[in-house]
Amino acid sequence: MGVVGRDYEVVQNVDAFSFFDSIVGGDGIQYETAGALGKGERIFITAKLPDYIKVGKNDLIEQYLFLTTSHDGFGSITAAFTPIRIVCNNTLNAALRNNTNAFKIRHTANAKERLEEAHKLMGITNQLSNQLEGIFNQWAKVKITDPEIKKLIQMALVPNKEVLQNIQAGKEDELSTCFKNMTDAAFEYAMTNESQQLETTKGSLFGAYNAVTGYFKNVRTY
Repeated sequence: MGVVGRDYEVVQNVDAFSFFDSIVGGDGIQYETAGALGKGERIFITAKLPDYIKVGKNDLIEQYLFLTTSHDGFGSITAAFTPIRIVCNNTLNAALRNNTNAFKIRHTANAKERLEEAHKLMGITNQLSNQLEGIFNQWAKVKITDPEIKKLIQMALVPNKEVLQNIQAGKEDELSTCFKNMTDAAFEYAMTNESQQLETTKGSLFGAYNAVTGYFKNVRTY
């Protein structure tokens, strides 16, 4: 890529990061990480919010804002809310395809529009935070058996409809070795990991949920 192309990327990066300047620096919000993927074609930055999602008495989930943009000519920035559980550093999925937790900002937006978008992002974040706290605390009170935990893990990791139908029909022999190994590893994490022995996670629906996110974050290799 020539100098002109690189200069354009730098301008895009500064432009994307400047959106966060409308948010970061006030009320205890701080930049956390930033970087580039590939050869720099996609950049990202995260900012940590001062408040927590609290599950039970001591199970805390940190809250982050995630910003990313790519040099693909579409000229937009994607912002999303991402909660991360402190006790085991599980990244909980904030799907960028879901418009309820993410939205796009035009690179060409002026300062007033950027400020309005920043307020909109914070509003979405606060709403999602309150909703998640209620859901997670409800899940922490729902007690389930070990076989039920394993079944939920299987349902969460199912790769296609055929496997789902075999699970629902109880046809364990029809499941592939690869799938069995994956679900066994996630189930072992659910049963033995230190983060799964808390009052909020041990034998609970919230624990089953965190077993899946913990598997992808802390067990699976890529």
